[in-house]
Amino acid sequence: MTAPVRVPAIGSVIIRYLTLKTALGRRYALERRILERLEAFLATTAGATADLTPETFAAWAQTLQHLMPTVRRNHLWIVRNLCLYRRRTEPACFVPDLTLFPTPHQPRAPYIFRPEEIVHLLRATSTLAPTPHSPLRPHVFHLAVVLLYTTGLRRGELLRLTLGDYARDEHVLLIRETKFHKSRWVPLARTTVREVERYLLARKRQHLSVAPPTPLLAHGIKVLRGYTGVGLGHGFRQLLATTRIRTPDGHRPRIHDLRHTFAVHALMRWYRTGTDVQAKLPRLATYMGHVSIVSTAYYLAFVEPLRALASARFARRCGALIRCGADAAGDPR
Repeated sequence: MTAPVRVPAIGSVIIRYLTLKTALGRRYALERRILERLEAFLATTAGATADLTPETFAAWAQTLQHLMPTVRRNHLWIVRNLCLYRRRTEPACFVPDLTLFPTPHQPRAPYIFRPEEIVHLLRATSTLAPTPHSPLRPHVFHLAVVLLYTTGLRRGELLRLTLGDYARDEHVLLIRETKFHKSRWVPLARTTVREVERYLLARKRQHLSVAPPTPLLAHGIKVLRGYTGVGLGHGFRQLLATTRIRTPDGHRPRIHDLRHTFAVHALMRWYRTGTDVQAKLPRLATYMGHVSIVSTAYYLAFVEPLRALASARFARRCGALIRCGADAAGDPR
């Protein structure tokens, strides 16, 4: 007769916590893995009576020493959030001390590509050599840069696209079950549609499948497979090396910086055309797949061109009021 599996006391708390978060629309896949590992650790070390205490938490944290400080801090933070949730019903429960966590690193500022740099990237895609297993490699990366820059898609959203997600007659892309389990339609500009059609024509000429279930960005011949994040990143780094595009501190930009660039360039266009930016922001948030404009604001880096445009608009709208106020303040009466 096998012995029953010992489940730590905190196991029921983890189940309730994950159930709540997934019901709110969060995937919580990483958090689930980390909390399940924590539960297994507690079951192994102390069994059913095990609970999170300063001692057991410190022992579990020691098992994370092989990880980078930022990753380790993230793991510890996930457990702390669980404890904060538990505190709502158990005020005396243990909550880890933030001051004992690894020091957070300074996040890298996003790089906003200049329009001419986007042109250089697109031209550089023609230098990518096709391979026997990826005859359309230049075309794939050309389309990838176009879509990332003109739609602001997340990298994962782009890689999950299939040909069936492209509605040819409506000129839109269907982004399925992305962050927070949300799906959305993304309208495409006419120039972007032309690039998609050009890519599809190249696939037909190579006698590659254009069946709806096949990945949009694909490699292979007999069996088409979608690009992975690693494969896309490798090709993008080649483009950066060819164009010699670097951030001010000498680093290579990241693929995700194209999403930041999309958002900032949209704002710049609105400022230049005199559009009501505040009225447009909710539309931008919806287009980018955000729950609210609070998330969108993260992508709106206040770079110099944007700063100048915002300042010029403020001067046109409110400059006279400031001058009147300054004159009144200096009035001897």
